[in-house]
Amino acid sequence: MDLRILEIASHTENNKVIKNFTHKSKHKNPLCGDEMEISLIVKNDTIKDMGYQCKSCIYCQASVSLLSRKIKEKKINEIKTFISDGEKLFDNVKTNLEKQWKDFRELFNTKNSARKECLLLPLKTVLKALKI
Repeated sequence: MDLRILEIASHTENNKVIKNFTHKSKHKNPLCGDEMEISLIVKNDTIKDMGYQCKSCIYCQASVSLLSRKIKEKKINEIKTFISDGEKLFDNVKTNLEKQWKDFRELFNTKNSARKECLLLPLKTVLKALKI
C-alpha cells in the first residue's frame, strides 16, 4: 500500500457530525461493505461545510478526507463536473481537471483501479445528498 494514501487519510478534521446540515446521505458499497454518511451545509448553491462518518477501508477514508477539504466553497455545478471527470481518471482518459481537484490524481488512477468503488463512494454519497 502506498504511504501517501495513509497520509491523505490521516487528515480527519472533517470526520464530524454536523447538526445543522441542509443535505445528508448514507451510502454503502455493495462490493465490500464500506459505509459512508455525509452531511453538508449548502447556501446559495455553494458547499459551506462537510462532515463525514465512515466504516470503511483506508482508500475510502483517503478519498473522503481529501474531498472534505476540497469541496468547501465550491459551487454545486463545479462538484458535479468534477465527479463526472473524476471517474474517467481510472480509465486513463485524458481529462482537464480544474486546478482545485488535481490532488485527486494521486488516488484516482489506473494503479488504484481495483479500489475504484471504494475511492468513488464519497463522491457518490455527495451526489446522493445533493440529489444530483
